[in-house]
Amino acid sequence: MNNTYRGLVDQTFHFPQEDFDVHENYLQFNGVDIKKLIDKYGTPFKLTYLPKIGMQINRAKQLFANAIKKHKYPGTYNYCYCTKSSHFSFIVEEALKHDIHLETSFAYDIDIIRQLHAKKKINKDRFIICNGYKTKQYTRAISKLVNEGWNKVIPVLDNKEEIEDYQKFVRSKEPVNLGIRIAAEEEPTFDFYTSRLGIRKEDVLEFYVDKIKGNNKFQLKMLHFFMNKGIKDDIYYWSSLSKVINLYCQLKKICPELDSINIGGGFPIKHNLGFDYDYQYMANEIVSTIKSVCKKNKVDMPNIFTEFGSFTVGEAGAVIYSVLGEKMQNDREIWYMIDSSFITTLPDTWGIGEKFLMLPINRWENEYQEVHLGGLTCDGHDFYTSEEHINAVFLPKLDDGNKDAPAPPAGTPTGEKEPLYIGFFHTGAYQDQLSGYGGIKHCMIPSPKHVIVDIDKNGQLEDWLYAKEQSPLSMLKILGYVK
Repeated sequence: MNNTYRGLVDQTFHFPQEDFDVHENYLQFNGVDIKKLIDKYGTPFKLTYLPKIGMQINRAKQLFANAIKKHKYPGTYNYCYCTKSSHFSFIVEEALKHDIHLETSFAYDIDIIRQLHAKKKINKDRFIICNGYKTKQYTRAISKLVNEGWNKVIPVLDNKEEIEDYQKFVRSKEPVNLGIRIAAEEEPTFDFYTSRLGIRKEDVLEFYVDKIKGNNKFQLKMLHFFMNKGIKDDIYYWSSLSKVINLYCQLKKICPELDSINIGGGFPIKHNLGFDYDYQYMANEIVSTIKSVCKKNKVDMPNIFTEFGSFTVGEAGAVIYSVLGEKMQNDREIWYMIDSSFITTLPDTWGIGEKFLMLPINRWENEYQEVHLGGLTCDGHDFYTSEEHINAVFLPKLDDGNKDAPAPPAGTPTGEKEPLYIGFFHTGAYQDQLSGYGGIKHCMIPSPKHVIVDIDKNGQLEDWLYAKEQSPLSMLKILGYVK
């Protein structure tokens, strides 16, 4: 019987997979030699593999192109990247290389748009979808863009009062293109029945007639729909989508300018090796549903917009740790202590119980055991104890006793064993935004190094250090101990 970690994976999943393989007992991620990066930079570090961003964008474009062709759908598909999932310049600029549009969520996003335009990374022909409950600062920034000739800026109204700001601040001679966000109904198991974002479906028609119809300053171009649980193949999602398309049809009959439906975000990403999601089927069904409802109501079919954040950048990211040591706290719970903190580097694991794809980097030929993973903070919640597909974590043993296990790599000091390295993968969305990049972290655990990997003009992998590990001096300055 094969009791090695490699044997466990081979017996449980189809492996290797598109983005994961093992070469000479070391894990590779999208062909990137993780051990080589560990030797060069040390742990812990965050990793961004830039080419994955374009791969995901073009994948989604092809999915919807196939669906549009299959159903002979007359509308267009527009891919938007929602900047809130990762605001880093190297992420947004990489996404923009692939002919996409942007979605914003706060006033400071508009400053990013201006910087990108100044650097000639974006022009005024891109759609800028402005979402969120907006402050005065945000609506004024949006209005300024419109006044400067950004005629594809679409403020998505989140409440009835928001339009008054554009009425006051916009000076453009051309009508302002508006969207309306529909307040989606949440699943019965959610904490509330209706999303806090958007305008109630029951109020939309009356609001349009009272505030937009006949107003030369505005034209309604987009209806926006977003489900908090994402795009799932269940009756609740399809029922909600059909309701919104029916509302679109009612509006279209009295608002000929309306020509777009925005289904928001929600394509999932792989969080375990057993992940199974039929993306093409879902794209086909979305297009088919929109077409059938519009055809039944005898209205023109809309252009389709999506706002993919996690799908765009999530699978490009990873966090790499070393296991510092092992602790046996009782007769059945074994703890592996990592050299960082889950709370500070992967806050979703702590805040909402998110699970990421976790794999060891080395020791694949060692025997495995069930363990809990503990972070460095003194917080009782700084741990990771289960995977998405199973209520446990299995990792190679630190002291295997396997005579056939590979010897430590050259360069390892005599008498010392190579540490167990582990990686959490597909972590590229939201984690830096939620933890606050830099700044002060719980127990003053520093932000780790950030390594970028790309492909150069000769097709070779290249890596560089985007940011060093946060220093104690930088923290002491923030806290006022050092000037």
